[in-house]
Amino acid sequence: MIGRERLTAPFFWFADVFAQHEWRTRPGFSAARRTISGNLNVVIALGFRAAVLRKHCARFPLELNAGSMASVTAPPQSVAPLALHASVPSIVRIEPPRGWLELRLAEVWEYRELLFFFVWRDIKIRYAQTVIGVIWVVLQPLMTMGVFTIFFGRLAKLPSQGLPYPVFYFAALVPWAYFSQALTNCTNIVVDNQNVITKVYFPRLILPLGAVCFGLLDFVIGLVVMVVLTLSFGIHLPATVLLLPVLILLAVLTALGVGLWTSALNALYRDVRAVIPFVVQFWMLASPVAYPSFLVPQRWRWLYGLNPMAGVIDGFRWALTGHGQPPGSAMLASAVMVGLVLVGGLFFFQRMETAIADRV
Repeated sequence: MIGRERLTAPFFWFADVFAQHEWRTRPGFSAARRTISGNLNVVIALGFRAAVLRKHCARFPLELNAGSMASVTAPPQSVAPLALHASVPSIVRIEPPRGWLELRLAEVWEYRELLFFFVWRDIKIRYAQTVIGVIWVVLQPLMTMGVFTIFFGRLAKLPSQGLPYPVFYFAALVPWAYFSQALTNCTNIVVDNQNVITKVYFPRLILPLGAVCFGLLDFVIGLVVMVVLTLSFGIHLPATVLLLPVLILLAVLTALGVGLWTSALNALYRDVRAVIPFVVQFWMLASPVAYPSFLVPQRWRWLYGLNPMAGVIDGFRWALTGHGQPPGSAMLASAVMVGLVLVGGLFFFQRMETAIADRV
């Protein structure tokens, strides 16, 4: 049994330091604060959580089950017996899941503020010491749109469903840029946070969730630019634009489902990091980014519909411009495929969670 002072002392120290106002007013504190790494936000969040639990640890001992780093479970005792028998010690064990079907999503919800700290840390790190800041979010898809317009539009003269080439390509690049960035970040998130994983406990599912949510800021900025671009070409937004939240949710779940598989595999086999860029490039060519989906032969449509991003990209073009056919069967096939990948990814990631801390 590990004493509670030894286990929780680092968290209590951070909580006490940042809770006292006089530390914030001492000379040199502002300069020292700027030198602290973004990882400190995670420690602060865990410190405040530990401070909340300190009153419980002061009365009850804490036991750590050796070799277990997957979940925190409390004994099945009601509040009333604890109040009546305060002198009886309570044991909290950290133990791995007992089977493939044990997801423990309620525990992820309890650590939701830690998810916010992870996302906020990544945003600050990305835009710190940049000259033009968020303009990069707009500049990159605009440059890609220009290249596609010149080579695939003007030179190759691929059909654009009656849309101007800039609108046709940018409507596909906005969801695709989010998906590719979220998938890449999600793949590397476990390995990049190995110092945190091997030192403190929290639900590891927070990491891929934070990587997926981090890209939503860039996605919203790109979506605003897309609306402005569409209106500048004289295309009025149809009523189908109200379906965009459904399509955004489908894109987020696609990135999360695939990212759960790749992040767990990357923690076990580092070859995955080198393979992902090729997979992203191949996936873009297999999605209707540079061409309309009706160019795919009819006999291969069922196979093409298994690509979740095909339905998302076609749906974005249709919802924003009203051009093209509604992605009915393709969207249904994409939704079914996303559900299977997401559920399988959750079970696989949860199962590999017990070995991640030892392998990263």
